[in-house]
Amino acid sequence: MHDREREERLNDWLNRHEGLLVKVARSFTRTSHDQDDLIQEISFQLWKSIPGYQPRVAESTWVYRVAFYTAINWSRKERSREERVRELRDKPPPNERSGPPDQRLEWLYDQIARMEPIDRSLTLLVLDGRSYREMSETLGISESNVGVRINRLKKRLTNQLERGDDHEL
Repeated sequence: MHDREREERLNDWLNRHEGLLVKVARSFTRTSHDQDDLIQEISFQLWKSIPGYQPRVAESTWVYRVAFYTAINWSRKERSREERVRELRDKPPPNERSGPPDQRLEWLYDQIARMEPIDRSLTLLVLDGRSYREMSETLGISESNVGVRINRLKKRLTNQLERGDDHEL
């Protein structure tokens, strides 16, 4: 089967069995984001299954079977991933001491969580002791841009700490 024929069959199946795919995905997910991810995975598995499709089996049965087994596998993987994430979230970083939470550290993590993604990444890289060169390579920005951003972040954090301000950065 040529790629064009395969693509046409996949598009046909996705169009004709959209309701079935949505029902299966909705029954195995809790959020619309997860639902989108699962539908994408089902679509990929349908694509892979096309060469093995046997016309003696009803098309809707084939699509349902692929969708159902994909959803079961996705659900298992998702549960396992959620457990690992929960374990990591509950575990303090290795360099933090045990005992009562340090309010300064809690404040800093709260501020980091409010930052734009690139500033958040820079802050974490600074806390990890990375060089400007490493940060530049990691984030794909110039070393001088790294320096400028870090100085601005330090000033903002210092000003917020002095004001006792919790507004977003």
